Amino acid sequence: MTTPLIKLENVTINAPTKRTRKSNVDDVSQHTVLVNKVSFEVASGEVLAIIGPNGAGKSTLLNTIAGDHEYTGLIEIDGLQASPKARARQLAVLPQLSLLNFPYRVSEVVGLSRIPHSTGQQRDAEIVQEALALMDISFLSERLYTELSGGEKQRVQLARVFAQIWRAQDAANATRVLLLDEPTAALDLGHQHQLMRAIRTLAQQGVSVIMVLHDINLAARYADKALALLCSERLAFGTINEVISEENIHSLFDVDVHIAEHPVHKSPVVIGL
Repeated sequence: MTTPLIKLENVTINAPTKRTRKSNVDDVSQHTVLVNKVSFEVASGEVLAIIGPNGAGKSTLLNTIAGDHEYTGLIEIDGLQASPKARARQLAVLPQLSLLNFPYRVSEVVGLSRIPHSTGQQRDAEIVQEALALMDISFLSERLYTELSGGEKQRVQLARVFAQIWRAQDAANATRVLLLDEPTAALDLGHQHQLMRAIRTLAQQGVSVIMVLHDINLAARYADKALALLCSERLAFGTINEVISEENIHSLFDVDVHIAEHPVHKSPVVIGL
């Protein structure tokens, strides 16, 4: 059995709501459960897709793994360092929305990811160009980021997080984790598949990837495992064939579907009825 690199056990995340004052009673802080007792494991080099309807807790869970929220339960990433600088060489995060309004050149934006490293200006520049090439945006290298389309900006941000964890030898214990929140947003069909192939390439090099996806068919084709969240709880976790079933898709999205087999890749294909 493969030893997990990332392990979650009974992770619960609460959001404090507005304080209310009751008559003759002190202020009472109420909490809304955003994620409730979720457990799963991801091995080195595995790709996990988190799927589910809006508001199910997908992004909250991803951000919590990144260290942005308090939680109860257990989150372990084997070999992850406590030092912020060392940790940044091991863990890269693409948020749902990346705001950058300064007129940096594209190569400079991607180069920001190399700040935690001590690999030298020449090697860093080479890594930036390699990451740009992986996302097929080398031709944008000298363009100003603020002049790009939404899809081009997304590809630049993806190149940035890839460059952050580009080499295993730069990360303590060779631990490398990539957290992606809706990475295909704003990408056209061709670039969606290009991105997924790039993610598979990184996974083959030992990077563990957890990504939030709304496109179930992309998840089915490119991920190794899936985690389905519904109403803040785990509905299903396992291999793609275990999770992506007609019953589970109906439970998640309240829609009738047929699951077919892809004629080439043999992965499940969700067809709406």
